[in-house]
Amino acid sequence: MTPLSPVGRLAATVDRLSREVRAAQAEAEGRALVELAKGILVARLGCGPAQAARQLAELAEQSRVTPLEFAVDVINQAARDRVSEVTDAFLAATTAVRSADAGDGADAGEAGAGSAAVRLRAAESGALAADDTQAVADALLEQALRPLGAAAVAIWAAGYDGSLTLAGSAGFSAAEATRWHYVPPDVTTVARCGLTERAGQWFTSLGETGLPSVGRHQYPDGGRVAVPAGTGGRIHGVLEIVWPVPLAPQPPQVVRQVEALAELCAHTLESYVPPHGAGQEPRIMPDAVELMDLADGLYDPALVLVPHLDAAGHLADFRIQHVNKSFLDPAGRPRAVVGGALLLEAYPMAAGESELFQNVERVYATGEPFRARRINLTALVDQVPLSAVADISISRHGNAVLLIWRIEDETARLASLLQHAQRLGRIGGFEENLLTGEITWNGQLFDLYGRPQTSTPVPLEELTSHAHPDDAVTIGRFLRTLLHHRRPASAAFRLQRPDGVTRHVRLVAEPVLDTDDRLLVVRGAYQDISAQHWTEVALAATRDQLAHTEQQAIERARLTLQLQHAIMPPAQAPLRVPDLQVAVRYRPAETEQLVGGDWYDAVRLPNGLVLLCVGDVSGHGIEAATSMVVLRNALRGLAVTGAGPGQLLSWLNIVAHHLTGGVTATAVCGLYDPARRTLRWARAGHLPPVLVRGAQAGPLPLVKGMLLGAVAEASYEEDEVQLAAEDTLLMYTDGLIERRDRSVEESLAQLLSTVRPAPDSLDQHLDRLLTYSRSDTDDDTCLVGIRVG
Repeated sequence: MTPLSPVGRLAATVDRLSREVRAAQAEAEGRALVELAKGILVARLGCGPAQAARQLAELAEQSRVTPLEFAVDVINQAARDRVSEVTDAFLAATTAVRSADAGDGADAGEAGAGSAAVRLRAAESGALAADDTQAVADALLEQALRPLGAAAVAIWAAGYDGSLTLAGSAGFSAAEATRWHYVPPDVTTVARCGLTERAGQWFTSLGETGLPSVGRHQYPDGGRVAVPAGTGGRIHGVLEIVWPVPLAPQPPQVVRQVEALAELCAHTLESYVPPHGAGQEPRIMPDAVELMDLADGLYDPALVLVPHLDAAGHLADFRIQHVNKSFLDPAGRPRAVVGGALLLEAYPMAAGESELFQNVERVYATGEPFRARRINLTALVDQVPLSAVADISISRHGNAVLLIWRIEDETARLASLLQHAQRLGRIGGFEENLLTGEITWNGQLFDLYGRPQTSTPVPLEELTSHAHPDDAVTIGRFLRTLLHHRRPASAAFRLQRPDGVTRHVRLVAEPVLDTDDRLLVVRGAYQDISAQHWTEVALAATRDQLAHTEQQAIERARLTLQLQHAIMPPAQAPLRVPDLQVAVRYRPAETEQLVGGDWYDAVRLPNGLVLLCVGDVSGHGIEAATSMVVLRNALRGLAVTGAGPGQLLSWLNIVAHHLTGGVTATAVCGLYDPARRTLRWARAGHLPPVLVRGAQAGPLPLVKGMLLGAVAEASYEEDEVQLAAEDTLLMYTDGLIERRDRSVEESLAQLLSTVRPAPDSLDQHLDRLLTYSRSDTDDDTCLVGIRVG
């Protein structure tokens, strides 16, 4: 349409009149705020209205703000409420702007803070002036939310059953508001999320959440905010705000604005009563008096709680307004002690692990009931925690909370627990009245005696006739202590049952005296300890057998060690050979049970040659020691034949192979010719000798030869080495170098670094090798050394 057409002119007129109406409304609301500020100045300064108006205008001019903005500042300082806190935050935030910017920038910052404060106070004024929640929604949207970019607002009232009712809305179509007038309990919507989260929910885009909500088709991708509206610890509803576009992260000042607006809604929702619509039953809100009558009609213990607010109006605790007639305190306290007290005073442990107080607080805030089974109720009596297990039910009725608990039947539970304990422990209990002769047995005791439960229980005086004759003295001593001395007593004896089975039992009993110190009742328990008795017998026999076996092992090790030392003493007389030093060392294992089969020999033969050998029989113990003796003596006897070392090892292999038990061993055998200074040698799976010449040390070139006893026949290579003056030759068993964490090559390299340079004395040389040996296998060690003169 053209602006000059009749319809265009009419539309322009309507638009102008609408702007004038909105301006008039804003002016009226601003005038109300100015008048309120003038009233505050009149009260504070003690002046008249005209002087207060002049003072307000002068102060606004000096502050370089409009009279409306200064009026809002005066109201904030006087009110110190949530709106004041929010506007103070805006002013604090603009302080940085004023200090960083100059001139117009600072004025702009102050103007932004002032406009925000004016919007909040104007919204508050409109909300308080509105006669229903719908008018409040209109005032919030127009005065406070549109300047923030919002397009619509919904105010939801929370019902006592967890439902939500659309109490007021603005920016939505009438059809959409009608369609969303009621949300049943347990339906997850944006508003429901805001109801359950104290800090509120800020959604960037509704489409990303997948949650249903009012206006979803009008603003499918717009941002959403749902903030709980509550006062005094109770949530009355939810304020839901809609943006037409995705919502960017908002500064803290805007978040505080929204929370302040939600609190304004809460004051309106306190008195909101949902209309009775179609399909919606009216919800009765009984007061505390009606709730007390309801609690007294319950068979379970119940408390009626009312909120207890602190000086700032925040929920601090709940007052126990009423204790019903069926009340049972977990600590056994009477009703008068609990009634009238604060919940956390009467039950301080309610704020602990059971989260009882938190659940009561949540029910009061949201109106959603809470039920749980087997919650621990703990009360402190003289600083001693007394606990009970109960089923809990918490519900809100009006402004009060009904707390119901059903404590488990401790008597039945403990009786069942005792029965199971007696069954598992094979314990039977009894009580015998000595005045009337009445005897009470439980079923477990009848089973222990092997008697039917219809039979007559056995009196204590007849106990001897049911026990083994050898235990008569023990039972007599027990009865004297119990009946004559009237002291608790116990006895262990063999119970002979009618079916011929003998059970080992332990009997414990105590006397019960009356007020005149006369013996009235004897009560006690039998325990079947047959399994324990036979276990102890078996353990005693096992201990005896182990002690005998240990003694045999010690004796066996001692004999083995004696045999080894007799054949091969740790120290041997020096061998007298011209121009040749010969020394031997034997180091036994540190653990005597690990006596091994290491052996050595150094002897001058009839033909003038010197036999040098070391060997190691596999295994430990007397078998290894006796095998070592056989091989050592056999080699010494074979050496007199004049055969070479290779032939000697071939014969020794036959001896080892035919020994009982399949013995295997390693050995190195050498024949030294003093006249020629040569050494002919052979090896059977053993480490080669080490030659030390000056500052150099190294093993002799390896010759082939398998270990002794592995096969029936084997041949062994020989090699000859020419020795020179001052040369040292070492033969050793693996106990000198063997380590669990290193290879043989690494251990041999360590040995070569230790043997050079050679000390002046051959004995010192061998002692040094044993001292700095890094072997960790705790095995025997044999060491033979020669040094050419």
